[in-house]
Amino acid sequence: MISSTRAHQLRGAKHVVVFTGAGASAESGIPTFRDALTGLWEHFDPAKLATSDAYRDDPALCWGWYEWRRHKVVKAQPNEAHRAIADLAKRVPKLTVVTQNVDDLHERAGSQDVIHLHGSLHSPRCIDCGKAYTLPFTPEALPEDGSRIDPPRCTACHGYVRPGVVWFGEMLPEDAWSAGLAAAEECDVFLSIGTSGVVYPAAELPLRALGHGATVVHINPVRFDISGREHFLQGPASVLMQGLLSEAFGDLSAQ
Repeated sequence: MISSTRAHQLRGAKHVVVFTGAGASAESGIPTFRDALTGLWEHFDPAKLATSDAYRDDPALCWGWYEWRRHKVVKAQPNEAHRAIADLAKRVPKLTVVTQNVDDLHERAGSQDVIHLHGSLHSPRCIDCGKAYTLPFTPEALPEDGSRIDPPRCTACHGYVRPGVVWFGEMLPEDAWSAGLAAAEECDVFLSIGTSGVVYPAAELPLRALGHGATVVHINPVRFDISGREHFLQGPASVLMQGLLSEAFGDLSAQ
């Protein structure tokens, strides 16, 4: 059940930040790092494939893993949570979308200027010189259980092309992090959707928002500990975001 108080706060907000994690895309069928994997990938810890050292040790294995993930993203469709977030931009004076996800589902749902804290599967670059590399939007058909794939080579230095995501041990993109922090400190409502707040430094954003006086609402199917000043809506993001917008702004289908 959506609290009328939360809906009232959203309706009166001047700047809303929506902060999303893996749970927001899981409803679109995109596996998270915590999901059980099959085929080739069941023999590997995904976290150990997401490092620079792992990539240099076995480029074909890591590139195959990331191309498998990109293929999943391309086949997936935005869910109702993504669409509700895009719709929210039409109903509040300012909306900033900050995501930890490396897919493009927010953009395909209609959100603009999304801040990607952890990079994107669709923005690869050379591991040596950093030159951007353009991949076909639709990857070639891949076996469902995964495969090793030799990565392409950079057209400038012939180095291996790496995924455009932030690996463990790497810094977040400076521009994205600065923009996310500024938005968290300026907003009056902060919606944290599908993230349990355990991955730092991204998990600092709701704390920054809370420290600057914002109403912080966590939306997640699994309850976790929060401070007494925060709020929790437990359930699927697609259902709760639609309900929150409907409660705050009335019959969305009639507008």
